[in-house]
Amino acid sequence: MEEEIILQEQLLALLNEKQYVKLRTMLAEQNPADIAAVMDELEDEDSLKIFRVLPKSIAADVFAQLEVDDQHYIIQSLSAKEAGLVIDNLMADDAADMLEEMPANVVKRLLGNASPETRADVNHLLRYPEDSAGSLMTVEFVDLKEEMTVGDAISRIRRIGLDKETVNICYVVTKDRKLTGTVALRYLIITDPEKKIGDIMNENVISINTMTDQEEAAQAFKKYDFTAMPVVDNENRLVGIITIDDVVDIIEEEATEDIEKMAAIIPSEKPYMKTNTFETYKKRMPWLLLLMISATFTGRIITNYQNALSSYVILTAYIPMLMDTGGNAGSQASVSVIRGLSLKEVEFRDIFKVMFKEFRVAFLCGLTLSVANFCKLTLLDRVGFEVAFIVSLTLVLVVIFAKMVGCTLPMIADKIGFDPAVMASPLITTIVDALSLLVYFAIATNLLHL
Repeated sequence: MEEEIILQEQLLALLNEKQYVKLRTMLAEQNPADIAAVMDELEDEDSLKIFRVLPKSIAADVFAQLEVDDQHYIIQSLSAKEAGLVIDNLMADDAADMLEEMPANVVKRLLGNASPETRADVNHLLRYPEDSAGSLMTVEFVDLKEEMTVGDAISRIRRIGLDKETVNICYVVTKDRKLTGTVALRYLIITDPEKKIGDIMNENVISINTMTDQEEAAQAFKKYDFTAMPVVDNENRLVGIITIDDVVDIIEEEATEDIEKMAAIIPSEKPYMKTNTFETYKKRMPWLLLLMISATFTGRIITNYQNALSSYVILTAYIPMLMDTGGNAGSQASVSVIRGLSLKEVEFRDIFKVMFKEFRVAFLCGLTLSVANFCKLTLLDRVGFEVAFIVSLTLVLVVIFAKMVGCTLPMIADKIGFDPAVMASPLITTIVDALSLLVYFAIATNLLHL
């Protein structure tokens, strides 16, 4: 971070002094990712000026790593010809990702100035549903034929490899583009040049369908430990590949989305500092309103037990502790289960196993908290035995109920097609708060005969 700040200051100093030759030389020595990180922090006008100074050899690489808003500003500020050159130099999947978020008239203008090959590739990618493997893939890969010799294959890689996303893995296809095998570059290098590709290729090919959800695609990368994976259509024809850099973006995006949902925020595609006040308000307000309305149930429960509370006012002192403990216990269970669901470690068929496990955990946790609470109430707070017993017994039951709710709701939500993250902390806490009060007052009224 400190290095980025220093680089930013140096670039701005050269920009303000109009030392464009020195600025261009300095930029040429930097990593594209570092330049993009600095540009994301600059004002739009300064960012555009630096982009115009960038050497053509790294301009596309820098552009591909900019935030979406910065990409849109720059691409719309360039002339049609300049924008067309940028798009031509981007990998097809990066170009498609950028254009997917832009107005149709802008996309039409930009693609109109791109090369026919780029236009065909981007249009091909844009036809797939958002968040599908087809929308993430790139069509820039090395394909080989079984009848080729190793020497021919290496010659082909040298000829076309520079413009491809990766050459580490090459894909063997038939005349009608059906995927039959893969060959790693290292095997081509160490194998006799006269050998046929069909004799050395790996025929056990793992691939994903164009319509596979991006989260499932990321899981496949983790399972098979791949750096690139072929994407095929319903006829097993090779149409593209997904590389590990795209998967890292997916994992970050999905994790951010789950965290926001678990915090009762409507997911946003923009970075925090790029989201204005009103946009942030719109993302947060609906859930806050819903949770406020649902929380009125707890108020209704307390109102119904006013007589009991007026007889034993001390009971009110322990309501916050019981509700907070229940909410925390429910959140622990829900977060663990949601994570298990997202990693495919847990499925709905495991619900009774999960409930049994959480029940045992809840009983042990509740018992420990209950004993500690009983000792505190009787020894430190000097509370009567009856009240201490009621609060401690309630604590055990509240923790058990909370963990049962916390582990089952996300699994049920996942089963019926809802995002389990929606059932996380805020909603579960609201439900558990109501249950905690019902259990507390039920025990109190029966044991104290209120």
